[in-house]
Amino acid sequence: MTGVVTAPDGVPRCPWGMESEQMADYRAYHDTEWGRPVHGDDALFERMSLEAFQSGLSWITILRRREGFRAAFAGFRITEVARFTDEDAARLLTDQSIIRNRAKITATIANAKLAAALAPGELDALIWSYAPARPGRPVPHTTGDVQPVTAESTALAKDLKKRGFRFVGPTTAYAMMQACGLVNDHLADCHVRAAVDASAG
Repeated sequence: MTGVVTAPDGVPRCPWGMESEQMADYRAYHDTEWGRPVHGDDALFERMSLEAFQSGLSWITILRRREGFRAAFAGFRITEVARFTDEDAARLLTDQSIIRNRAKITATIANAKLAAALAPGELDALIWSYAPARPGRPVPHTTGDVQPVTAESTALAKDLKKRGFRFVGPTTAYAMMQACGLVNDHLADCHVRAAVDASAG
């Protein structure tokens, strides 16, 4: 399935939000979060971190562990994660509620230290400065119309990497842009698309 799918409840959704009855978590995320504008340094740091952990895995794997991640990483409050020590990193490697990947754990802590060094609101402003202009942007009708990398995500990844951030390649950066509403990649006939556009102003 590459186009919009109408669920038994009569609601048309992007196909990834309707894969099976076991994907209730996915559908809720699709309907209420994905693509809606996210602001705030801590909130964006959380999305950046979770997208980095998702690299090489399915998103549902991360989504179902999100509360575990939040507990393990102090609610993704930048100032607190920035104070994590080597002992904290070792603790996280034994935490079964998250993905125990050493490189991603150390990258998340390192990224928090970099984000903590920025002025309040600077991370938000930096990420959102790469949001493309919405008018005239092609509206996707199938999942094949959605590209995994764009010029904007490549530029954002380059900027973040230049500042020292890790696990923020162009594909990960674009996934974050989609999730945080910098772009609206809900398909044309998906019931969420108009609501997302309206919330973005």
